[in-house]
Amino acid sequence: MRSGIPLRKRLLVRLLITSVLIAVCSVAATAWLAVETTTRALREEQGQVLADDMDVLNDLSGYAATHPDWEDVGNTLRQLSDRIGRRIALTGPGREVIADSAAPGTPLPPRPAATVDPLTVDTYTDRGAQRDGIDPRVVGPYRLPPAERDRLDLLVEKRRLCFEHNGVEATVERTPSGRPILTDDDGSALDYVPLECADGLLNTPTATERKALADLTERARDCLDGHKLTFPEPLFPRVDDRQRYLETRYPMGKFAAEPRMRRQARDCADRALRAQLDPHVAPAADLYLGVGDRPAVRFDLSPANWTKVAVATGLVLAVTVAVTAAVATRLVRPLRALTEAAQQPPDRHVRVPVTTRDETGILAAAFNELTERRARLEAQRKAMVSDIAHELRSPLTNIRGWLEVTRDGLVAPEPALLASLHEEAVVLQRVIDDLQDLADADAGSLRLRREPVRADELLDQVAAAHRVAADAAGVTLRTAADGTPWLDADPVRMRQALGNLVSNALRHTPPGGTVTLAGRRDGNEVVLDVTDTGTGIAPDELPHVFDRFWRSEKSRSRRTGGSGLGLPIVRHLLTAHGGTAEASSEPGTGSVFTLRLPAGEAPRDA
Repeated sequence: MRSGIPLRKRLLVRLLITSVLIAVCSVAATAWLAVETTTRALREEQGQVLADDMDVLNDLSGYAATHPDWEDVGNTLRQLSDRIGRRIALTGPGREVIADSAAPGTPLPPRPAATVDPLTVDTYTDRGAQRDGIDPRVVGPYRLPPAERDRLDLLVEKRRLCFEHNGVEATVERTPSGRPILTDDDGSALDYVPLECADGLLNTPTATERKALADLTERARDCLDGHKLTFPEPLFPRVDDRQRYLETRYPMGKFAAEPRMRRQARDCADRALRAQLDPHVAPAADLYLGVGDRPAVRFDLSPANWTKVAVATGLVLAVTVAVTAAVATRLVRPLRALTEAAQQPPDRHVRVPVTTRDETGILAAAFNELTERRARLEAQRKAMVSDIAHELRSPLTNIRGWLEVTRDGLVAPEPALLASLHEEAVVLQRVIDDLQDLADADAGSLRLRREPVRADELLDQVAAAHRVAADAAGVTLRTAADGTPWLDADPVRMRQALGNLVSNALRHTPPGGTVTLAGRRDGNEVVLDVTDTGTGIAPDELPHVFDRFWRSEKSRSRRTGGSGLGLPIVRHLLTAHGGTAEASSEPGTGSVFTLRLPAGEAPRDA
């Protein structure tokens, strides 16, 4: 049988293929994850390096904007180098070193990273730069002295209180020149100015600013005259450090609406402003970052790395296949034993050894239990066939015998003979009816017609039906009901169940004994008891009283009657009603059969 299984369908081969696929997927996923993680880490590292470069450039541009030279930049440069953990160097136009965080004589990188010039700032890479490319921290002659700052502080506080009085929240900020301004909470300029607050005093240039603006106008005059852009009004009428450079690039005047004239005026203003601020800032310097000419780090899966990955993959696959083969063999061995045992003839009832406690061991134990159950069922089947044959043979033999002798004229068909034949036919019919009831119960097709039933009336009806049989046996039959408990049950089937119990009790109770039918309510249940004072049942036989064809008479004498199907029918009827049937007995004293059923509700018209 084993050789007939295709190789691709064997469990061992499937487990091996599955393990190989899992290993390949695991290795591929791990490799992809490693590459992806490394690439992401490198990108983050590069992003951090770029951010550090921007901070260095911004800090050095701020230093140049507030110092006329680089004389004392050494301490600042070393602090920046310690913070980012890299070399920083500044050089002049001829690569002469201005300041360097590395040891003297250390070669410079081949190319500078950027140029530090506060008057020409790359507005796309340097944070805080203005649109005209001049670092806003360059204030030069526009720096306000303390007296002017104090006066502007009074004016800005007055303006802020006026805004607050008109329901506008404003915050005071100070520009690099020392001039205070009002902004929103997010630092942006106020778009709305209440009319009573628009006195113009805060935006009026101070003496220092007027002097610087006049100088700026004179510096731009020659350039403007060269373009024939002369005009009588002042060139720079307003000063606001947040817009000062914009005003210089877009001067007010009669030529402001002409694009060409605006461009020429803007160029003149830019040159004049840079010339005015140049003496107050450090000269332009080249910025070098890093160590020597080391190339940027990048992830490269070299041939050596490919070899390492291939070797690691091969080892993983080999170990996976070996372990899977060992585990699969261990798993398949008990499965083969189970298969061979299952293929044996049913009458052999082969068991398999339970060698493990895993799922396979549980399966083997379940198989052994199934084998034992099958053996018991086979024994019960054989016993049932024998019992049915015995129960049917006796009445059929009697009927056939009497019919044959009557046909041969040896016996006349007298009424007594006909009554005996009728009794045997009734016994045969009863056995067949009991077998049919059990077959319906086994198939789940036992139908019930439920209705409200009074337990006391049910007991009286059963007692009345068996009164004649009880009197003939010399047994007292009585009922005892506690109140009027109600059942939701099929009255016909319940009379059948109680009738079987009463018939069984009458057969096993000697003359002068008593059979009692009792009923009571117990919580959500109704309890019905059939108690007799008969011979009782032995303790070792009590668990079998509800088995089919079981009888205490091992010789199967028909002295006490019965087919051995009455009590099994009782249990099936009670199960169909959602109840239980139990038996207790004491040999020589009697037996008690207890039926428990769910209690019902009395009808409204009861």
